Amino acid sequence: MTETSSLRAGLLGRCPRCGKGALFRSYLKVADACGVCGLDFSNEDSGDGPAVFVMSIVGFIVVPAALALELAVSPPVWLHMLLWLPLSTVLTLLILPPFKATLFALQWKHNAHEAQLDLAPQGDEPDSRPGAASRNDTDAA
Repeated sequence: MTETSSLRAGLLGRCPRCGKGALFRSYLKVADACGVCGLDFSNEDSGDGPAVFVMSIVGFIVVPAALALELAVSPPVWLHMLLWLPLSTVLTLLILPPFKATLFALQWKHNAHEAQLDLAPQGDEPDSRPGAASRNDTDAA
């Protein structure tokens, strides 16, 4: 099986393994599994990462444009709202699905999972590295 590009699969909203099956069953709802290759999507989750990227990108586009308009012609606030709120909304709705799918595909490709906290106390378990002395061996010396 040829490897699918994570970027290509993400931009097209396709399965990260086969690149053919649809990743989403609705606008941003990830399907349970790929309809073509059967890859289980239930263990993968892109979390809030896509929203952070999208907010940064949309802000990077809209804020300088609004500032430039304000400095150039100083329009009333209602005109700013009329221009920038719809533009922000449309840009966000357009680029959020590809970003979510791309981060999902990269997470799957690199086998990335949510970080887990190790609750075992640090001093209770001996160091299992080769050649590492235990705490008791060090205290005796």
